[in-house]
Amino acid sequence: MSPVNTIIPATPELYPQALRLATQFQLAVVQNSSDDLVLCLTETGLVLLNQRDTQKPIFVDFVHGQLKYRRLHGGGRRQTLGRAIGLKPGINPTVIDATAGLGKDAFILAWLGCQVQMIERCPGIAALLYDGLQRAQHDQEMGDLIKQRLQLIHHDAQQFLSQLIEKPDVIYLDPMYPHRQKSALVKKEMRLFREMVGNDDDAPSLLQLALTRAKKRVVVKRPKSAPTLTSQIPTLQINSENTRFDVYLV
Repeated sequence: MSPVNTIIPATPELYPQALRLATQFQLAVVQNSSDDLVLCLTETGLVLLNQRDTQKPIFVDFVHGQLKYRRLHGGGRRQTLGRAIGLKPGINPTVIDATAGLGKDAFILAWLGCQVQMIERCPGIAALLYDGLQRAQHDQEMGDLIKQRLQLIHHDAQQFLSQLIEKPDVIYLDPMYPHRQKSALVKKEMRLFREMVGNDDDAPSLLQLALTRAKKRVVVKRPKSAPTLTSQIPTLQINSENTRFDVYLV
């Protein structure tokens, strides 16, 4: 795994903004780096670059692109994610997404009506999420929803859950998917993401803790053919084309 602990401002004018981000997430600001993976603050936002590859940079965009398509064409509250979380007419669960990643499922749940807290322990990913939230909050259409329903907490999920005073209705886990035999089958974005955050080897223990901290259910997102995280059998499973949601009622 290649740790990402620096931010490079694309222009000198962006240095103060880069410094504020770096201070908030315990990163360093540098003018250049020989690291393979780096964070770069550009005029349009913070991106994750792979300097040894020509692939597109990774960034968080809650307003446009893939998430806009999912918001408009994803099937609404009856999509598999909503059903797994327990969305029903008049019922909008409170959700902790304990493995937020790039925040895609967390945003969709907020869009569908849930109050969502995103927990992300990796400083670089947390910085990307924060930057995406800041930009989205200024969007005329989505800004109010983002401010009201989607919150980022930069913390280790197990520590955060252990210290909870008020339990959420649902705890959502989307740990890093298991390695596949053929790396070509894994999207470049996910390979880069794995390099940055590692393998989530503590996911089984996080599930066990989550089962004691949720009011109603814990939901684990898995590849459709992958084994369950632990030997404990889910209460129910909800399948889509390539994904399975293991639902544990508590």
